[in-house]
Amino acid sequence: MSGVVTLVGNPRAGSRTRHAAVEAARVVARRIGRTGPDEVIDLSGLAAQIYAPEPSGDLDHALKLAAGADVLVVASPTYKGTYTGLLKSFLDLLPSGALASTVALPVLVLGHPRHSLAVEVHLRPLLVELGARVPTPGLALLESELPDLDEVLAEWADRIVPQIVLEAAS
Repeated sequence: MSGVVTLVGNPRAGSRTRHAAVEAARVVARRIGRTGPDEVIDLSGLAAQIYAPEPSGDLDHALKLAAGADVLVVASPTYKGTYTGLLKSFLDLLPSGALASTVALPVLVLGHPRHSLAVEVHLRPLLVELGARVPTPGLALLESELPDLDEVLAEWADRIVPQIVLEAAS
């Protein structure tokens, strides 16, 4: 197992989504007694490999990290009211049931509140389809909340960490 792993589905390197996802993973890891996040999979650097006919060693390593995570924070900006195609393409490379031993935490960074349900309606079902246990509400993080990220994450962690601990114990 890989501990707490962050998976970032933004096609741009150094994105706000990456920052928010890493911070979310850090808060969760701290609250469950880990030092993480242990690893960050930033798909912006793997895009060419994801769409290549033959996967590379870096992509294979990223897929194994995601599948081996105890807790996987899966983050994406919203594109057309859902997660990015890059994230979907990466997750499509995982076999059915690959996340069966993983607690997944969906996170979407939203430009507008009308996309708030996307984290539950689109991203959660994808993770469940891969076998992940998704015991908590996902985080729908508005771009306007990014300046208050520490407060938003603290409130979210207060709600979800007890569920993660229970799920991890089962």
